[in-house]
Parts: sequence; C-alpha cells; structure tokens
Amino acid sequence: MEATTSPFKIVLGSSSIARRKILAEMGYEFTIMTADIDEKCIRKEKPEDLVMALAEAKADAILSKLQTISNQEKDDEQKILIAADTAEAILQRLPIGDNVKDAEPTLLVTCDQVVVYEGAVREKPSSKEEARQFLKDYSGSHAATVGSVLVTNLKTGFRKGDWDRVEIYFHTIPDETIEKLIEEGTVLYVAGGLIIEHPLILPFVKQVVGTTDSVMGLPKALTEKLIKEAL
Repeated sequence: MEATTSPFKIVLGSSSIARRKILAEMGYEFTIMTADIDEKCIRKEKPEDLVMALAEAKADAILSKLQTISNQEKDDEQKILIAADTAEAILQRLPIGDNVKDAEPTLLVTCDQVVVYEGAVREKPSSKEEARQFLKDYSGSHAATVGSVLVTNLKTGFRKGDWDRVEIYFHTIPDETIEKLIEEGTVLYVAGGLIIEHPLILPFVKQVVGTTDSVMGLPKALTEKLIKEAL
C-alpha cells in the first residue's frame, strides 16, 4: 500500500522493524524516535496493565526528549533574533512555540508487547538457554501475545490507548528447528521468543485466534481506531 499524504504527522516510538513494516503497510509516512527507558523497573501483575504502563512510559520519555529538542531550537532561534537587526528578519524567525497552534497535528504512537504462557508473563529472552526453553514450552502447546498501542496527540495533549490479545496454538516443534531458530538469532530479540511469521516456525503454527499483525507487535485495526480518535 502506497503512503498517502496525511494532514497530520506520525512519530513511531519504536525501533521494531516489524512495527515499521506494518505502519507502512497501513499507508502512513512516519518518523522514528526511540524511548530510553528501563523496562525492568516497571512491573505490573496483569499483562494488560504492564503493556499499557510500558507504552505510557515510552511516550513520556519521547515527549521529554522532544521538549528538550524544542527548547534547544528555541534558544537557537532567540540567539539568531538577537543577532538580527531588521524587523523583517525578526518576523521570519518567530520562536517555534509561537506557531504551535497553527501547526499540523503530530501523533506519537508507542507500543509494547509481552507473551503469556501458563499465566506467566514473558518478555525478551535473557539468553539463548531461556529462548530455547520458551520454544520447547510452546511445542505442542499454546501461548498468547498481549500488545498495547498508545496514541498521543502532541498538539492537543489527548492520549488514548488500548490492548489486544491473540491466542496461538502450536504443533510439535522439532528440536532441530528450535536449534536453527536459536542459531539464527531473531527469537532472542522478540517478546517471549515468539515469532510466528518466521519461515522456520510458520509450518508448526496450528491456529492463530486473532491477527498476525497483532502478534508482530502492531494490531492494524486498533492502531487505526486510536489514530482516528486522537485527531
């Protein structure tokens, strides 16, 4: 799907390649900003509460980063104004903040995801050994992904988020397939070591109750709904 020119801008607060791909498939152009937060410091009992809290923490961190950038640019603008002598130059270089109300809205999209297996929350594997155990657990069994999407309108301050859950059932996954996945390494960088779209694991996916895009980290329908509500 080709990107369309929108009357608003989108900032995707994620470094996930899968999320970038999905948002592009939805037809949006966007820029990337990442949040530098310690996710381990945020703990919640319910997976739904955890992913929402993490998406909010990421949004807050990016907002703080944007404010720092804006303040720096404003300082630079004011230094230029002091150096400029003419009224024309002053009119052409109004500080950024004075034009915010007239600017097109910018929407910040932040997300998080965990895997739930037998009631326990799983985040990214901490080692190859843990990833191997995760995959062995899923073999012949099932797990769920719980993912959040939070959209913040940077112009109005409006913020709305929600979560989506998908159940995934697996056939028996051969040990040699698990070892190939560990060696290849992608499973080490995703929640719960779960990556159903990978060509090595795809043949062993028995059933997905929900959408694949949600499992990949960005549920399209929910994201679209939240974007519309935030405008």
